[in-house]
Amino acid sequence: MDQRISSQTNNGFITPDPIAPQEFTDAAEAVAALEAIYERNTRFLCEAFESLANEKPKGRYRAFYPQVSLATTSFGMVDSRLSFGHVVSPGHYATTLTRPELFRSYLITQFELLLKNHGTALTVSESDTPIPLHFAFGEGAYVEAAVADKLDMPLRDLFDTPDLATTDDEIVNGLYEPAPGEPLPLAPFKAQRIDYSLARLSHYTATAADHFQNFVLFTNYQFYIDEFCEHARTLMAEGNSEYECFVEPGNLITPSGHRAPSEGVAPPRMPQMPAYHLKRKDHCGITMVNIGVGPSNAKTITDHVAVLRPHAWLMLGHCAGLRNSQALGDYVLAHAYVREDHVLDDDLPAWVPIPALAEVQVAVQEAVADVTGLEGYDLKRIMRTGTVATIDNRNWELRDQRGPVQRLSQSRAIALDMESATIAANGFRFRVPYGTLLCVSDKPLHGELKLPGMASAFYKTQVNQHLKIGLLAMEKLAAMPPERLHSRKLRSFFETAFQ
Repeated sequence: MDQRISSQTNNGFITPDPIAPQEFTDAAEAVAALEAIYERNTRFLCEAFESLANEKPKGRYRAFYPQVSLATTSFGMVDSRLSFGHVVSPGHYATTLTRPELFRSYLITQFELLLKNHGTALTVSESDTPIPLHFAFGEGAYVEAAVADKLDMPLRDLFDTPDLATTDDEIVNGLYEPAPGEPLPLAPFKAQRIDYSLARLSHYTATAADHFQNFVLFTNYQFYIDEFCEHARTLMAEGNSEYECFVEPGNLITPSGHRAPSEGVAPPRMPQMPAYHLKRKDHCGITMVNIGVGPSNAKTITDHVAVLRPHAWLMLGHCAGLRNSQALGDYVLAHAYVREDHVLDDDLPAWVPIPALAEVQVAVQEAVADVTGLEGYDLKRIMRTGTVATIDNRNWELRDQRGPVQRLSQSRAIALDMESATIAANGFRFRVPYGTLLCVSDKPLHGELKLPGMASAFYKTQVNQHLKIGLLAMEKLAAMPPERLHSRKLRSFFETAFQ
C-alpha cells in the first residue's frame, strides 16, 4: 500500500513528488498530515486539468488518496464495552481517506481511540488508489464542460475516472476478503466509495455534505418539511437556541438571529430528495430529508448518508393501520420489521433479523409521552409498539389480497408502509442506529381509505405534533454519549475499528 509510482515514469504517468510515510502518536497531527496530502494531490489534478486549456497534455496525470494504517502484534483485550475504536486481532490495518477536512472531528475521535487502545503509532502515507479527476474537483463539479470539449482524446486517457471496482459495499456487507499481503480494512468505506456518495448527496438533496448533521430524520411527505422549516425559522428569528444556523436546498443559510437567508442561491427547481439542516457547531444538530415515497428512494438516500457516519436516523411518516382497534392519528413505534420491499435482498438477506435498539426505542417513547402529556397505560390509547411491514407496491389493495393479508397477519404486523423497513435494514447494515415512528393515516383493511377531505383534516391535526415528537427524540439521542448510542448489537464477528 505504500508503494508509489515515481514522477514521469516510463509508463507515461505524471505524478506529484512522493511523500514519505510519517508516524504519529497525536490524533490531530495525523489528521493534519492527511489533509496536507489530500489538498496537495487534488490541487495537482485540478491544476493539470486547467492547464489543458492552454497547452497540450504531457502524459497521463495521476495522484493518490492519502491513507492511515496501524500495525499491532498484540492479542491484548481492550475495553469490550465499546463497539468501535479497536481492531479485533493482530495484523496490519489500513484505509484510504478522502475529504479529511470534512471528517476532521470524526477522524480525530477514531484515531484517539486507536492510539489509546493499542498504544502504537498511526502511519500516514499516500495509498496506491488513484483519485478520480471528478472527485478531485469536489461536489457538484462538471469538469468535462470546462475544458474536455477542446481535447482531441477522451478524458479518461489523461486522468483516472471513477472505478466501480473500488466503489462497493463489500466491507460493510461482510464480504471483503483482502488479497494475500493486503492490509485488513480499518474503516467501513473506502475513499472512492465515500466520494461517490458525497457527490450523490449534493445531487439528490441540493445541499453540501458538510451541512449534514449527525441526527437525521427521514419523511415521506412535504407536510413534515413545511413544519420543520417553520420551526427552524422561528428558532433562527429568536436567536437564543443551541442551533447556529438553518440550511435549505441551494445551501441557503439563515444564521441564528436572522429572519432570512444571508447566503446561498435557491435552486431553479427542487431536487429529488431535498434536505434541510438545523446545524450545531458540534454537528449534533438535526437534518431532515423528504425522501418521497418508496423503498428505492429510502435505500438510495441511506446508502449515501451512511458514509457521513451519523449517530442515528429516524423515519417519521404515514402508514396504513392494520388493526381495527387503531384510529387515524395513532402512532406506531416499530419494534420489528417485515421486509417485503426486496430492494436490499442482495446486500442483506431477508433472513437477517433487524432488531429494535433499546436506546432509540426509549428515546422515542419518552418523546411521545412528553409531547402528548400521556404516560403509562394512557399512552397505549394513542401509540402501539409492534411490527411494521414495508411493501414495494403502493396499490397492493387492488390485487388479490389473500396472500399479503395472510402474511401480515402471521407476522403480527400492525402497520404497513413503503420505507421504514428499508431505512431500518440499511441502518443495521451500515451500523447506524435507527428507529421508526409512524402515524396512522388510513385503514384500508377496514374501509377507511385516505381520501382528500379526510387527509386534509389529518394533516392539520397530526403533522405538527408528530414532528415535535421526532425532534425531541433526536435531541434526547444527541444528549447520549456516542459510546452508549452505538450499540454492540450492530457489530458482526469481524468489524472495522472506525465507528
